[in-house]
Amino acid sequence: MGQTPSTSLDQSNRFNFLPPAIISNEILEFSNEVIKTRDNTGDLPDDCLAYVFQFLGPGDRKRCSLVCKRWLRVDGGSRQRLSLNAQSEILPSLPALFTRFDAVTKLALRCDRKSISLNDDALVLISFRCQKLTRLKLRGCRDITDHGMVTFAQNCKTLKKLSCGSCMFGAKAINSVLDHCTLLEEISIKRLRGIHDGAELIGPGAAAASSLKSICLKELVYGQSFESLITGAKKLKTLKIIRCLGDWDKMLGIIGNEKNTSLIEIHLERLQVSDIGLTAISKCPNIENLHIVKTPECSNRGLACVAEKCILLRKLHIDGWRSNRIGDEALIAVAKHCPNLQELVLIGVNATHLSLTAIAYNCPKLERLALCGSGTIGDAEIACISAKCLALKKLCIKGCAISDIGIEALAWGCPNLVKIKVKKCRGVSSEIAGWLKGRRGSLVVNLDAGELDGLDASVIDGRVQESGLVLPVIAGQVNAAVASSNGNGRLSFLRVKLGLLAGRNLVPCPFRRWSNGDSSSNDNL
Repeated sequence: MGQTPSTSLDQSNRFNFLPPAIISNEILEFSNEVIKTRDNTGDLPDDCLAYVFQFLGPGDRKRCSLVCKRWLRVDGGSRQRLSLNAQSEILPSLPALFTRFDAVTKLALRCDRKSISLNDDALVLISFRCQKLTRLKLRGCRDITDHGMVTFAQNCKTLKKLSCGSCMFGAKAINSVLDHCTLLEEISIKRLRGIHDGAELIGPGAAAASSLKSICLKELVYGQSFESLITGAKKLKTLKIIRCLGDWDKMLGIIGNEKNTSLIEIHLERLQVSDIGLTAISKCPNIENLHIVKTPECSNRGLACVAEKCILLRKLHIDGWRSNRIGDEALIAVAKHCPNLQELVLIGVNATHLSLTAIAYNCPKLERLALCGSGTIGDAEIACISAKCLALKKLCIKGCAISDIGIEALAWGCPNLVKIKVKKCRGVSSEIAGWLKGRRGSLVVNLDAGELDGLDASVIDGRVQESGLVLPVIAGQVNAAVASSNGNGRLSFLRVKLGLLAGRNLVPCPFRRWSNGDSSSNDNL
């Protein structure tokens, strides 16, 4: 009664029955358990997670799909590009595979030569599961026949790009694709074994007339079977014919007579084409990209005709195969009539300072230049380029008779030059690269001053593409090769003969690492 407590109770600590150190440790352990068990992506919508997966490479994406069931489901439902090893052993797994990847629109099936590939049943199954497929690439699928391709074409009518190589089906399969796939824009055919004697013509079909924009034919024995397809494609923009047998002047003549205004790019490589074909090409006024590679029957006359009428030309690649039939006369015509030229590649073309000066003066937009395997290009020509080509950004010189004097001239000229590549030029020493870098610190100099093993300007960056087709010698090519080899001895002649008989593609691409390119060659999905 009337007593007061000796001590007052602290309200803030009335629940604190344990020492502070023990409480802090328990809270820390509890928070760690929450952090370990909580999925930080749980609140992220599936669409956002799928968008993140698009920025991952194939390996990282596969590892992410193993994290949890949700990631596995999102990865499978959002993956649009799929590449499979198309061996027959995967046939039982196809239903489960395409149940998981049910949104695939770009499919690649590859099989090596020693294995048995997927057959018609597998392709038909894929066509039922992937009816929204827009791109299909077939490589080495030798067990797929015309029957399988016909059914595939009937089921996958949204196909926009078809690329097939080393397959056994023939004209019936290609015609079915052209008839049913009305959205088809690109078709690439390489080493198609099922076309025999050109008995059945290919095309044009509904696709060719309405949507086909790019045709690429490689290493075909009966490539003339595609003449109706090529001439019937009214919206064709890109035409590439590479190492196909037969006389192609007639087909180019038909294209020229129709005056195709949509055609922008033409690539002719190791074909039987003469000035008649080039004259026909000149009737297509909107040509911007022209490749004339190892066609010994083409001369100054044909190229000059193209230059006079195709004034929009931006990219020109010429491999003269050292036949000495294309030189200053044609290049001066190019300089005179093609002011928009941005990229020029000359291989085995004996250009001199006369044509190079004309190009430098009249082509102010020239940014990329490659000079390879020419015995007439020396220090004077490089000095001319240095002084006149003000817009030049990238320069490649290979197998030319230049010395340190020519390289020194680049230290004061070409103010926009960012990269120079010099290979197999005996007169250029290794010390000049360091000197040039010292003078122009931002310039990238790639110098290979090694021994020149017989002048071979055909292999640039050490890349050689193999061809599985043995091409017979075309009339007129051997004579040109013999004429061009007189100055280089028996070794050069032997190399030319072996190149013909082995069907090797020794075509250079000096700017393969320099630019992404505008072409649609496009075997890649």
